[in-house]
Amino acid sequence: MSQEAGPRPGPAGARSAGIGVGTAFGTFGELLQGVLPEEDGDFLVTLPVARWTMATFRPEPGPGDVLVRPARKTKALQLARTICELAELRTGVPVGGTLRVNSVIPEGKGLASSSADLVATARAVGQALDVAMPPSRIERLLADIEPTDGVLYQAIVAFHHRTVRLRGILGSLPVMAVVGIDEGGSVDTVDFNRIPKPFTLADRHEYARLLDRLACAVRRRDLAEVGRVATRSAQLNQLLRHKWSLEPMREICREVGGLGVAVAHSGTTLGILLDTADPSYTQRVSAAAQACGELAGGVTVYRTLGFPTGARGASS
Repeated sequence: MSQEAGPRPGPAGARSAGIGVGTAFGTFGELLQGVLPEEDGDFLVTLPVARWTMATFRPEPGPGDVLVRPARKTKALQLARTICELAELRTGVPVGGTLRVNSVIPEGKGLASSSADLVATARAVGQALDVAMPPSRIERLLADIEPTDGVLYQAIVAFHHRTVRLRGILGSLPVMAVVGIDEGGSVDTVDFNRIPKPFTLADRHEYARLLDRLACAVRRRDLAEVGRVATRSAQLNQLLRHKWSLEPMREICREVGGLGVAVAHSGTTLGILLDTADPSYTQRVSAAAQACGELAGGVTVYRTLGFPTGARGASS
């Protein structure tokens, strides 16, 4: 069983000696994801976890290009170039630089690795070039690149990922553990979001009721209800991306007294939610990890993030 690792980063954006630094957290899939009975109704509710991307940008005056390391981070490169162009329009001075993206978020698993890369990049390049990066601007920039999770907000949020716009800030929850497994393979977010949704009008109305239930549960800090909603969302998503291990994971959850099962709706991971404040937490997490390991092999235990009351999107 592995634990999430890596130092907890500092502020979301920082500037030192001309170098911009930005961070963004990942998610363990979503607490809820589906389609509401309205135009552009695709939405998700984030489940932030203690995994981060950190981006640094060193500007270099002159007409030089932007370089990115590692080179495969092509979406982050595209975003950095766009922000450099915005800075040049404002100052009249061309600028390039070197962007470095370091992440401990697994890629292609539905854990918001790409979204975290982009948000951290926006913050880092914005800081370095003195270009303000409030959430609304980041949303507009990311909408031109790909569907995006709501990881730019310091809260659990309902987010329209296809149109890249905030629906609502739900708040924060007590810290939970997620005993996670990976069914293997990877999923391309852009390709996945091109798949037509098979949900009926009745399904869409059920998603609306689930969103209302989840919003109330977050306000009440009711982890049991959060777990029930997450599990139902995982079941509904079987029509779109079937996970062979969902029913065995639900059985393990019942056996260990977990809150529910959360999934990466557009990814390959599933996890059992546990209340870390439960007096029996140590026994529950050990039992869950052992059973999950027997089911799928490797197990990783994540911790969800709590946020100060009133925390929202970082402005840099």
